[in-house]
Amino acid sequence: MVMRIEWGDAGGLRAWGDVAGVGRLCSYSIEGTIMSTHEQVTEHKSFSEPDETREFSNGKAEILKIGQCEVGRFTFKPGWRWSNDIKPLAQTPSCQAPHFQYHVAGRLAILMDDGTEIIAGPGDITSLPKGHDAWVVGDETVVVVDWFGASNYARKV
Repeated sequence: MVMRIEWGDAGGLRAWGDVAGVGRLCSYSIEGTIMSTHEQVTEHKSFSEPDETREFSNGKAEILKIGQCEVGRFTFKPGWRWSNDIKPLAQTPSCQAPHFQYHVAGRLAILMDDGTEIIAGPGDITSLPKGHDAWVVGDETVVVVDWFGASNYARKV
């Protein structure tokens, strides 16, 4: 799996990669000439009417299919932990989905397989390679919007 996220020469965030089985190939730029790797059409969707909802212990994943990609809004209740609540669905030792997330609410602790640990909160953006565990810190529900990793997240094997 190859994924690349960088700040483009003309400014703007660009993200693309071979995300087969995890997400879809997407490239975005805020400024500059390239907007995406596919012919773009105007679309408008809202998480108030997701295309798919996957419920699991202590949370849910709401999926929007837009721009030939899938974007997820993940909601994790206090007490949620990937290794307790998603691992039985994924059947992997740690989360194998890479993520590119905007953190809307709550605090999320993330422990990478290499031992690196971070805590992300509202307004933070995280780029996470595969191989991690995560859990809610405190008693506030965590909400994140994920541009990579939503396609198969919490999907029953």
